[in-house]
Amino acid sequence: MSAALGLTHHIEIADVHAHLFRVTLTIPRPDALQRLSLPVWIPGSYLVREFSKNLQGLRARQAARALPAAQLRQLNKCSWEVRCNPDKPLQLVYEVYANDNSVRTACLDARRGFFNCSSLCLRVDGQTEAPQRLEIVASGATAGWSVATGLAPVKINKQGFGSYLAADYDELADCPVEMGPFWSGNFSACGVPHRFVVAGAAPGFDGARLLADTRKICETQIRFWHGKRKPPYKGYLFMLNAVDDGYGGLEHRNSTALICNRKDLPRLGESKPPEGYTTLRGLISHEYFHTWNVKRLRPAEFASYDYGTENYTQLLWFFEGFTSYYDDLMLRRAGLLDDAAYLRLLNKTINQVMQTPGRLVQSVAQASFDAWVKYYRQDENTPNATVSYYTKGALVALCFDLGLRSESGAGGPANLDAVMRSLWLRCKAGPMSEADFAAALEEVSGRSWAAEIAAWVHGTGELPLEDLLKRHGVGVLQEPAQLAQALGLRVQENGNVLIKTVLRGGAAERAGFAAGDEWLGVETIAGGTKKTTVSGWRLGKLEDLTLYAGKHKTMQALVARDKQLLRLQLSLPPEVTTWRLVLRDAALAGRWLSEPA
Repeated sequence: MSAALGLTHHIEIADVHAHLFRVTLTIPRPDALQRLSLPVWIPGSYLVREFSKNLQGLRARQAARALPAAQLRQLNKCSWEVRCNPDKPLQLVYEVYANDNSVRTACLDARRGFFNCSSLCLRVDGQTEAPQRLEIVASGATAGWSVATGLAPVKINKQGFGSYLAADYDELADCPVEMGPFWSGNFSACGVPHRFVVAGAAPGFDGARLLADTRKICETQIRFWHGKRKPPYKGYLFMLNAVDDGYGGLEHRNSTALICNRKDLPRLGESKPPEGYTTLRGLISHEYFHTWNVKRLRPAEFASYDYGTENYTQLLWFFEGFTSYYDDLMLRRAGLLDDAAYLRLLNKTINQVMQTPGRLVQSVAQASFDAWVKYYRQDENTPNATVSYYTKGALVALCFDLGLRSESGAGGPANLDAVMRSLWLRCKAGPMSEADFAAALEEVSGRSWAAEIAAWVHGTGELPLEDLLKRHGVGVLQEPAQLAQALGLRVQENGNVLIKTVLRGGAAERAGFAAGDEWLGVETIAGGTKKTTVSGWRLGKLEDLTLYAGKHKTMQALVARDKQLLRLQLSLPPEVTTWRLVLRDAALAGRWLSEPA
């Protein structure tokens, strides 16, 4: 290989049953003391995942000879140093264990292969901006398989095996690879080719329905950002892994990796798709919107990634939260939801936030900064200590959108759509700051929104949701909350009641419940000067409580904690309510929900 072609990452299957990829990295012009490293995280998923833990058997060679072990030295958990002859190509050979069936790392077995290059491909110090060739090798283990990736092909066969080229390491790391006997379909959105591949689908999967719906989503979003102009990519790839139980997605510059429950795919011969298909379409919409909002328009702190450590920003409320606002709204504007269905999804988001005590503890800006240690490291206290920058960020977006529309008149020129497009132009589809957001708000509306940013983004007070929704034809009804919410609990039921989370300030916390308790039963106590046990009952599920408590508002809860039996004095709270959104004025709401892009 000539030096002009840059580095080569040669990927082959070492052993499908051992879940091992073999990688050979060729450096045509190495440094005399060449340093290499493997990322510790993948952009879009803000957790140090230590990908190097899966790398094994690293060895170096030059001129077909293995270098002595003393010339290859590990510097830290994810970096190495090779002492070599700079006038000869250097090769690094190693295996990577790949058994994480998610969108973040790599997976390999006899059915399928998938990898993000950030999990497999070493970064070469001093040459990360050089072209990077990826060679994906076919073998007996890949018979009947095909390859799909967003990388530009150089020389490939009909199945997609062969050579691809990335302009630099950032592009290489941003183009995952799907391998296997997957289903594949194509469509054009606003004149741009799109491909959708699905691994693990059942025979009854309706691929035509998935393609038609995805096309509507893509065309709605392209028009949202660009009107009649072309989007900033020549083609786009959706990679979906259908499994028995799973959900998630990770955005990339011209592709996305998705995972969903197999039963949530649309089915042949069924006019009404599964309920979970709406969730899947929302996921598709979310990750596709990221093509603009985080992959191009992105936090200033992400102008250049540091793959070796955490990259902090306070702006995830904008890049994840605003994307979460638009994902379902784009389904509505694409005609895939009616007003009532959209309001049900919005209603769910509102109640999720309102049932999170941490919203009064940490702002969405703080939650964004702490994503590395809180959002991606959740425990039993997470709902009490922080708030999701996805869900509350979506409500912050809703407040800005409806607030802008309220001032300009419903359906007027000022709205969040205009702000997003203003930011795209202002920041030249690149790094942005909170100051840019504030400037775009003022540009679109003619006034400063500093007070709202301080209160909604950096504050912990309640958002003015009810008033803003009312102004746009949506009313709020207060309805009795479900029992778990009323008690301040999150539980797991499987023939017993296991306490997963005790929410701050609730009846369960006042009674002394703790995460990990098994709630065994309840004893009701008769009134009078001498309290006597009326009856005791075994709980099989939480809803049994209302049956066994009857009219009693105070009772003894029997729990097991660390094998010790405890009696906790539980007092049922006054009525706890939850929101239900209702459409009051369809015409007024329609100016917001059906806003043409």
